[in-house]
Amino acid sequence: MSNPSTIQKDFYRESGKMLSSAQIWAKCINPNLHFIYLLRKTQQYRKSVFGKFWRLILRHYQIRYGFQIYPETQIGEGFYLGHWGSLVINPKVKIGKNCNIAQGVTIAQANRGKNEGVPEIGDEVWIGPNAVIVGNIRIGSNVLIAPNAYVNFDVPSHSVVIGNPAQITPNENATQGYINNKI
Repeated sequence: MSNPSTIQKDFYRESGKMLSSAQIWAKCINPNLHFIYLLRKTQQYRKSVFGKFWRLILRHYQIRYGFQIYPETQIGEGFYLGHWGSLVINPKVKIGKNCNIAQGVTIAQANRGKNEGVPEIGDEVWIGPNAVIVGNIRIGSNVLIAPNAYVNFDVPSHSVVIGNPAQITPNENATQGYINNKI
């Protein structure tokens, strides 16, 4: 396939294969993949007449599946949701490519204090279940954020973040074996 679409690249992360439209539809039985499909379609048609239709469909499935991710959120190709349910991402957040986000994650805006603002997340970041990332902070590339970590400070590339309060451990292979089928 020449010049695969963003949706094909997202679905590649799950299967390791570039899929046709029919194969993508068949995989949409999974709520996490179905939601990614709807999110990307809404982003694709955001500025057209079809935008309102796709936004309405996306809103229905935000409520049904528990994903609070908006089309305004800038998300790189190769986005992967490991499981479905209880996920909140502020619409101003920027997420790089080949990122995995698990259930229960919150990526939020801080409304006051020295870190007022929203996070920016680099490429190849794995965010474990129930992690919280908040404030005007930068998460580098090749970063693993462990389950239940609370991150409200900058994290350099090639790091593992564990705990609450979170602690950073440098690791050149932080996401090796965690992020598969990179695009």
